[in-house]
Amino acid sequence: MNSKPRVLVTRRWPAAVEAQLAERFDTQFNRTDTPLTSAEFRSALARFDAILPTVTDKLGAEALDVTAPQTRLLANYGVGYSHIDSDAVRAHGITVSNTPDVLSECTADIAMTLMLMVARRAGEGERELRAGQWTGWRPTHLVGSKVSGKVLGIVGFGRIGQAMAQRAHHGFGMKILVQNRSAVPQDVLDRYGATQVETLDAMLPQCDFVSLHCPGGAANRHLINSRRLDLMKPDAFLINTARGEVVDEHALAQALMFDCIGGAALDVFDGEPRIAPVLLDCDNLVMLPHLGSATRETREAMGMRVLDNLVDYFEGRDPRDKVL
Repeated sequence: MNSKPRVLVTRRWPAAVEAQLAERFDTQFNRTDTPLTSAEFRSALARFDAILPTVTDKLGAEALDVTAPQTRLLANYGVGYSHIDSDAVRAHGITVSNTPDVLSECTADIAMTLMLMVARRAGEGERELRAGQWTGWRPTHLVGSKVSGKVLGIVGFGRIGQAMAQRAHHGFGMKILVQNRSAVPQDVLDRYGATQVETLDAMLPQCDFVSLHCPGGAANRHLINSRRLDLMKPDAFLINTARGEVVDEHALAQALMFDCIGGAALDVFDGEPRIAPVLLDCDNLVMLPHLGSATRETREAMGMRVLDNLVDYFEGRDPRDKVL
């Protein structure tokens, strides 16, 4: 009889991590690599000791509507866990862990990439080249905005927000403003020459760039709405590598089309992989398909962090990255 805990991996993971999981646990992999349905989750909760979901899995009240689940641990692959219904897991006594730290650097790299792309109109330029429409250098062609020395507002000053501040301040000489739900220690602000602003409404009018690094979920749904977009400078740029629901995409499309802001750059979308068609018509918008943590090093490190949490749990310890 196999005494190893039964573990379900809901998507394909890096091969090195899958090999470790298969060796340590009685592991089943979702070889179709498509998100599970609520019905499939209900079935899995009755059969597996642990489930390893990703941010693409919807573990809402419907998926967790089970009686006496066998699953005791949801070891999430990713930092955000707003896709998991916290009330339902608490009611079942299920532990939830995540993977902090290991993806901060690469997600901040993508945020910087997006900021530079939208400011320097890189997306427009590449589309023009590929379409064979470039007629040559000229002084007025695709003139963008300077990034160095500008004011960057960071919404959410956790690990990724701080990694973004490190790059922007020390690499590009940007002035950093911070909006965070709790007070940031002065020594942390001082590392980046940053100033904390009490409210988002007070910070937005001061920024040339605004980068979102806050949690998703119901509390922050449409945090950036039409009213707040109106508070931004008409030549300011919005960057989102947090969660799609943080931005009201229809309000953003309106602001872009009517030049209420200078541009935007998104790595995440509300309801992804579905993209709101209205966004596709915005030339001053850069879009990437949720690549924040998509480096070989980081994706493997995320998987190994999940493995650490599994080992902790099944050896009788609290997972090191327990969040619920």
